[in-house]
Amino acid sequence: MQAQFNPLQVIINPPGIQFGMPGDTIELYVVVINQGDQSAVIDLYFVFDEVFQNLTGWSSSPRESLALAPQQNSDEVKFEFQITANAFPGTYDYTLVVDSPLHYPQDTPITFPNQIKVLLAEQTAIRVNDPTFSIRPNTNPNKPLIFNPGESLQVEVIVDNRSHLVDRFRLSCPDLDEDWFTINYPATGFEGPGLVSDVTALELNPGTQGQILLKFHPPGDTLAGSYSPTIRLYSENSPDLVLLDLVYIQIPTNYRLDIELHTILGQISRSLGKYELSLANRGNIVRELILSLKNRDEEELYTYKFDPTEVRLLPNRSAVANLTVKPRPWWRRPWFGAGLVINFQLDIKDPQNLPLPNTLPQGTLVWKPRPWWQFVLLILAVLGLLGGIGFIIWRILNPDPLRLENFSANNPRITEEEDEVALKWDIHNYQQLQKLVLTAKGSQPIQPITYDFSNGIPETLGKGSANQIPPCQVQEKQELICSNVKTGVKTKGNYTFELQAFYRSGIQLFSPNNQVATQTTQVEIAEKQIAEVLSFQADKPQYTKGQNILLSWAIARPLLLAQVQIAGSADDGTLYSEPITYKFNQGNLAEPKLQKLCTQQNQQLRCTNIPLPANKAGNFSFEIKAFPNNGSDKISSKKTESKIGILPKPFKIVSFRINGSEQPNVVLNEGESATLSWRVEGENIQVKLLPYGNDVKPVDSIKLPVNQAFPPQIGLLVNDISGKQQPQQRGFAITVLKKVEPTPIPSINPLAPGLPSNSSPFKTPLPLR
Repeated sequence: MQAQFNPLQVIINPPGIQFGMPGDTIELYVVVINQGDQSAVIDLYFVFDEVFQNLTGWSSSPRESLALAPQQNSDEVKFEFQITANAFPGTYDYTLVVDSPLHYPQDTPITFPNQIKVLLAEQTAIRVNDPTFSIRPNTNPNKPLIFNPGESLQVEVIVDNRSHLVDRFRLSCPDLDEDWFTINYPATGFEGPGLVSDVTALELNPGTQGQILLKFHPPGDTLAGSYSPTIRLYSENSPDLVLLDLVYIQIPTNYRLDIELHTILGQISRSLGKYELSLANRGNIVRELILSLKNRDEEELYTYKFDPTEVRLLPNRSAVANLTVKPRPWWRRPWFGAGLVINFQLDIKDPQNLPLPNTLPQGTLVWKPRPWWQFVLLILAVLGLLGGIGFIIWRILNPDPLRLENFSANNPRITEEEDEVALKWDIHNYQQLQKLVLTAKGSQPIQPITYDFSNGIPETLGKGSANQIPPCQVQEKQELICSNVKTGVKTKGNYTFELQAFYRSGIQLFSPNNQVATQTTQVEIAEKQIAEVLSFQADKPQYTKGQNILLSWAIARPLLLAQVQIAGSADDGTLYSEPITYKFNQGNLAEPKLQKLCTQQNQQLRCTNIPLPANKAGNFSFEIKAFPNNGSDKISSKKTESKIGILPKPFKIVSFRINGSEQPNVVLNEGESATLSWRVEGENIQVKLLPYGNDVKPVDSIKLPVNQAFPPQIGLLVNDISGKQQPQQRGFAITVLKKVEPTPIPSINPLAPGLPSNSSPFKTPLPLR
């Protein structure tokens, strides 16, 4: 079958996939040839989706129109793709459409699918003869590969050897563990029958293409979510070449949860009902569950307890919770019959509102009837009740003697110098009291205090100052209630207070020294409280110079905080900068622009993302100090758990030109001069001009004479002196055209006088300033 003739021929340059990094501009050239027998108006435009629109920043498709006569070629039409600076690495699809609806409606539109591959910023700039690779199917953040559990996800890595030498290529996934993936290289054909030989690389001849199979099989406990592992291709001929790409993988969420309730003891008389709850997370997310029971009867005749009450399950993990059920109230236990049946159902709540099984297990507890001998206990209980009533009557007719009770401190733990120890006690039948003696043992020695009740309540206890209630007051039934009795003790330490009560003479004949009661209590006087640093950390362990280090901290008792000081230092003691001080007023930052970054809750001050400029490269430890405002000389401090690294700013080769051009292949004529100019941005870098090997300035230019000894390649090499960044290099491949000399006249000696016949005028060019 003969192919159908199309009157329009389209030439696209470059014809294949195009590569670029965020911020780069990609150019596409199109030539259209009208091979038909009529003049035609031809439209060129692009078809793309919203993802490609966000990649290039296009609001509408660029369009060009051409008017071509029969057998006429168009000029080269240029389209530019400006990749946005924040573009994610990946492969993006678009389609070029060539259409002539008015003149060739049956032969158009003609579509040319194509792709743009956004490279990682760490990848080496690709030269003409460097190998390339692509991943099929292609992915980007908006078009990930969906992984189904139990299946492997296979992608094809297409490798192009664009060099003039045989090369071997090896693939790796540096971001993943080995159990995540499998790499299969194609067989070479030299293994031999019956022999087992591992193929560890892809070998390609010059200008050929090969395929490597990469299978992803994440472990069963992998969490659901989006993953973007890095794929790196290694070239044996160019080991320093960094070829990178990303594969975007989406693992869907699985919420499966298996729940079983096993009965251990379901019929009880005196003990508790015992059950075992088995929970198994068969999904791929972390589950947090709160366990409880729900009643299935009209009345809730039980109490229960889960151990634990909250369970946290990782994927493919199981847990067991013990459940005990206690029937209540005690009088509802039946005296006879088959027993009381209590029905309940498991109730589980997920704080994150994730799906739970529709049906939850149910349980039953049988409360057996009482044994016959409990009737005897009931009779005895009635008799005991009658005896208790008789005892109460006897006590009413015979009142209690003097009693000292409830001797304690108003506050068993106070702060020094802010308050003094105050005591309280109750005395029943206080009219029988002769005196009270208060003694104390502790850090501050005090003399015993005696309160004499021979003439009634002493004035120090019975009378208060102006607008104050007396320390002791008489309540009903001859009770003397004393509270807030000051002792004058304020010094820090532990104290034991003892209160002794003595009868009046002749009232208590059987107590030696007429002493009726003694009680003690203990009080602790603690140091002044200060603002205490609870936590201090940065939002990430590494920054680039010029960024802001975001610090966060939590401080207890912020009302006692005067100021916070932050300082940093290196291992050798070098200070990061002068300490930075933030002043506080009643727990609030004095600087209005930072007040929104701090909040107070539950007696804690939390400041989040307080900026600190990263203006010095190196590894530093930062420390926060909280200074109190109550006069205490104690300062709370805390350091970051790990050192914070500050990297120098990344450098960049802005331009490298020869005679004002950046084309990699240059043709020069002998006898002319070549002007090299370059511009490199960065700090702490070393710039070399190859093959001359000498260090040059980051921004400069030189002029070189062109002759047959002119180097075939000239390169600009930039190294990071600290070794923390990959070197960058640009260069030119140079061809020198020999100068054509006029035919010499035989009568004239072609050699200058004194110049040997075997000498050559060409020498290695030297830079001209």
